[in-house]
Amino acid sequence: MKTIVNTIILKGYDLTPIKSNILIDDGKIVEISNEVFEGEIIDGTGAMVCPSFLNAHTHIGDSIIKDYGDGKSIEELVKPPNGLKHLSLSNSSDDEIISSMRNSLWDMIKTGTTHFIDYREGGLKGIKLLKKAAFDIPINPIILGRDPIFHDKERSEDEIRKITAKLLKNCDGIGLSGFNEVSKEVCEIVTKECIKRDKIPSIHVGEYLELQKKSLKETGKTEIERAVNLNFKLLIHSTYPIGNDLSLISENNKLIALCPRSNGALNLGIPPIRNFIEQKINMLIGTDNIMLNSPNLMREMEYTLKIMRAYYKKYIKPKDILKMATVNGCNKSDDNLDKKSLNFYSTVNKTVIEEDNDAQLFITKLISKNPYLNIINRVETDNIIAIINKDKFLYLNNRK
Repeated sequence: MKTIVNTIILKGYDLTPIKSNILIDDGKIVEISNEVFEGEIIDGTGAMVCPSFLNAHTHIGDSIIKDYGDGKSIEELVKPPNGLKHLSLSNSSDDEIISSMRNSLWDMIKTGTTHFIDYREGGLKGIKLLKKAAFDIPINPIILGRDPIFHDKERSEDEIRKITAKLLKNCDGIGLSGFNEVSKEVCEIVTKECIKRDKIPSIHVGEYLELQKKSLKETGKTEIERAVNLNFKLLIHSTYPIGNDLSLISENNKLIALCPRSNGALNLGIPPIRNFIEQKINMLIGTDNIMLNSPNLMREMEYTLKIMRAYYKKYIKPKDILKMATVNGCNKSDDNLDKKSLNFYSTVNKTVIEEDNDAQLFITKLISKNPYLNIINRVETDNIIAIINKDKFLYLNNRK
């Protein structure tokens, strides 16, 4: 039992800043009140408590090739099965891959992340490597698997279905690379098998304009429209929505995971976040390939906030950006959501700071007068005092 006293807390779905004490017992938030003083007392004077982060899109296997291939095109770097990253991974030992992934997992923990959604290459073996890397680290991996068979046009639908079912017994969903790499039949099998098992079907869409134009030319539909029609639940990137894409995403309650630093590193453009906000689209944020970016969501949010203000020449609220890394990945029981979309929230199992919820939060120095900009614009790794993920409590930077 621990009580953090005299601290600023970003409470609830609206991240309302309040000054209070917070009692945590057996991994649960028991009470938020100025009256509570029980168990180990942690002095939060000059500090604040923030919900821990959900990194909504990573490729953590890339940890072994950080900054490899800088200047190459996106196809040269990451297009399966012969992108530079895929060839590098195939030439690396399991021990090397596991060790590099563990380093990245600790980087996430130390920067406030307790949950991440990983697009796990390498089939069943790739899934097992990540589980082995994460088994004793207080972080929740949500693993979206994929298999090389998805790119093999010679394989039968029955073979694809069997591999998909096998993967889904061992992971939380399927993450497909994109419509250029997989057939419509593969997409249909993946979404059907995922939904049947309450798992998450996800795909990269609209990452750059040429993909959208090619999709329109070949099918008469944008990549985003195709993904919505095929019932994918989590759309990665959506950097270039065109036509009715925004209304389709909004009307069908699709989640999108944006990766602005990745788009910037690959010269692909800027996602239209203001337009997403206006359409009330639920946005998450991720750091994408670790070969391109550190998995530090504070860096991601700072880049995102400032590039959006520069791009639109208008004010973007820092709270809206912080929500992308925190509460937007949590289920609101009063939302009028398509029930079939709820499997995402229950699978991710991320909570907000409210009584009776799991404790998934971190304590950091309060440096700024603005609590949201404190996280996005000021806090560095060595300012984070402790992180709590349910029953796991870690003091960081030798503090206690």
